[in-house]
Amino acid sequence: MNNHIDDVVGIVLWTDNLDVMVSFYKDILELPLHSSRPNFVSFEFGNFRLNIGNHSEVHGVAKDPYRIMIHLSVPDIDYWYERLNLLGIRFIRAPEEESWGGIVATFPDPDGNMLQFLEFPS
Repeated sequence: MNNHIDDVVGIVLWTDNLDVMVSFYKDILELPLHSSRPNFVSFEFGNFRLNIGNHSEVHGVAKDPYRIMIHLSVPDIDYWYERLNLLGIRFIRAPEEESWGGIVATFPDPDGNMLQFLEFPS
């Protein structure tokens, strides 16, 4: 019997600001929608799901936004940096090459959760 964890299949961002959060991830980041219910929305990438849902114990913006950072792979980080800047998204780190050869850029979502675009070296 195989007794180990095989994969990470999803993450949930709990919020009290569901409409704004879903609009950000769906309309601004253009994530592929998997399913939508009144208080819970799922975006799908292959076998991975990024979920956003209402939670009665979550209020306001993230109190410790740097604790978890979601990395989103993009083929052209400059395109996304320019697009989000035009939409008023404030980056806390502009695209910058890392020692491992990739490029990263960091920004918050509407609840203050930190996201990072990653462009891997070709």
